[in-house]
Amino acid sequence: MTQATALRVQAFSTGDVAAQCSATPGWVQQYQQMSPGHFAGRIRYLDLQGVQVYEECMNTRVEQHFNAPPGALAFCFDGSDNALYLLNGESRNTWITPENYREVAVVFGAQFVQRHGLEMNRLEGLFMAPLTCQQNVLFTRWLSGTLTRLATLTDPISREALTRQLLDDCLFILDNTCVGLDRSALHKRSAERQLMARIGEWAADAPDETVNLLQLAQIAGVPLRQLQQGFKTYTGMSPAQWLRLRRLNGARRELLNAAGATVAEVAMNWSFWHLGRFSHSYRALFKELPSETLKRSL
Repeated sequence: MTQATALRVQAFSTGDVAAQCSATPGWVQQYQQMSPGHFAGRIRYLDLQGVQVYEECMNTRVEQHFNAPPGALAFCFDGSDNALYLLNGESRNTWITPENYREVAVVFGAQFVQRHGLEMNRLEGLFMAPLTCQQNVLFTRWLSGTLTRLATLTDPISREALTRQLLDDCLFILDNTCVGLDRSALHKRSAERQLMARIGEWAADAPDETVNLLQLAQIAGVPLRQLQQGFKTYTGMSPAQWLRLRRLNGARRELLNAAGATVAEVAMNWSFWHLGRFSHSYRALFKELPSETLKRSL
């Protein structure tokens, strides 16, 4: 007889992107805020011993550079386009969320993947591609509701039964998404993702380095026009806007960890040469003056 046990859903509310990206165990992530507002995030997390379920919500746009846990297979259901994104721990991934973003995910850990014979090489070409089918929305709703129910449920349920259901449902949905897959659209999306992946790898390895547009095109390995087109399609913003937001996030990190620096010194370190414009842009993005951020670091 399968033993029932009480399952505990952990919930975290965050007020900063740095706290948000550290709230999901095992993931290697870097977040940067990319639209104005006081950041507000939430994570709900359920550990099923080898399989994890989480729901993530964020109010502002956020640039994410991330790797899934090594050897894991993650089924991530995006609430903005109702698509399934399949992730593994072998490749770096980069993208920018929309505002008021919500995602639910099931992550099968490395030992679970090996024990159940989930062969990664058979999924080549599907990672980070938008996979759609009618069941995505229903499963997302059910999974979110399950987390809500388990957060208040006093009667124990079977961990093994829930784990088995999650595996069966995720594989069933994956099978259905592959039936009507548009290979030409998938190839185009893959090319855009590869472009952004090259930029994302550079950004993750050199978070405090500043470059201009031509240097960014060189990093991506494409002409400037292709960089602009791919950026606009993939992120909804121009490369110049992305570089500016990146510098503002870099300035914020430095202000939060300042050791005797002034706002003017930090601004110049990030190539903001007009202090008034820097303060205006900073406040527009983070809803506080750079001097207010600096005070919190003292």
